[in-house]
Amino acid sequence: MSSIEDGVLIPGLPNDIAKLCLAHVPRLEFPVMSQVSKSWRSLLQSKEFHIIRRDAGTLEEWLYALIADPCSQAIQWHVLSLDCSHWKCLPPMPGPAKSGFGFAVIHGKLLVIGGSREGVDGLESVADVLKYDSALNSWSKVRSMYAARYDFACTVLGGCVYVVGGRGQQGKNLSSVEVYDPEKDEWNQTVSLSRARWGGIAFGIEGKVYIMGGRSSCTMGSSRHVSMYDPSVKEWVDVKSVPVMILSHVLFDKKVYCIEWKNERKLAVYDPSSNNWKSVPIPLTGSLSLGFCLGILNGKVFLFPNRTGSGCRTLVYDPKMSKGLDWQTSAICPMGLCIDCVTIIA
Repeated sequence: MSSIEDGVLIPGLPNDIAKLCLAHVPRLEFPVMSQVSKSWRSLLQSKEFHIIRRDAGTLEEWLYALIADPCSQAIQWHVLSLDCSHWKCLPPMPGPAKSGFGFAVIHGKLLVIGGSREGVDGLESVADVLKYDSALNSWSKVRSMYAARYDFACTVLGGCVYVVGGRGQQGKNLSSVEVYDPEKDEWNQTVSLSRARWGGIAFGIEGKVYIMGGRSSCTMGSSRHVSMYDPSVKEWVDVKSVPVMILSHVLFDKKVYCIEWKNERKLAVYDPSSNNWKSVPIPLTGSLSLGFCLGILNGKVFLFPNRTGSGCRTLVYDPKMSKGLDWQTSAICPMGLCIDCVTIIA
């Protein structure tokens, strides 16, 4: 048996030095590196390797988009090339086509959670969870949730994934909350919402989970409450009223940037530290699109148009720049309808 097969990463080097050497290899080469040995493959998949790259300053930020084909409407994940010139398809998600799923990025992995699909008796919710490993460019299954659900809110906090509310079997409205620990591949139930809620968004900031938008069993139309969960005391409280219906959002620099239904030429920005909202007008020049899907890349907020055609260009907002210099156009544009975006740093 060779030394590599024995667990030695690079013959002649201590493993800690070898790990640091491998951490400086460009991420684009990871799928090839994973074929060298079981030891290399295991390292590339590990949280430890992510931390080593973080400490070495070699983490790379890649943008992924969930895109619907303009003809077939089939959905597929794509990744933006490093030179931002084109999009490349990821391997298809395993299993039957589904919608209404949630997703979260943790330790350089993309989790696609739950959702709904067509069953024998109509629409059925599912509890399964898929994991995309960007280092290996491959999908695998991990532990399923306790409750099948779709149209739920989902976020990451403290190294765990939270799923909140949604709809279950036969469209039942849910108030239950589950927490996934990727280190243990384990789901646990925690304190439920005081009322069922579905179709909202969630984000984790400063040790708290926030949920906003969507509908609840105690409101007519969309819910206007921001609900906050503190894991240290295991309690949900309402903290603020919100825009009526959020179509797209991103978390950036500890603030939430939203596109609101019927107000799609403005960014609504929520700052949890002050519990306040502000509005940022989207310039009329640059793009004729009336709706956008938000993404984050290189410290900027990207607004991808929700339709194609002349005049529908991508806008880029840089909140660090002064007024008049904060908006630009970009040639980066998904080939199809952009449903959602995630940034994976690995």
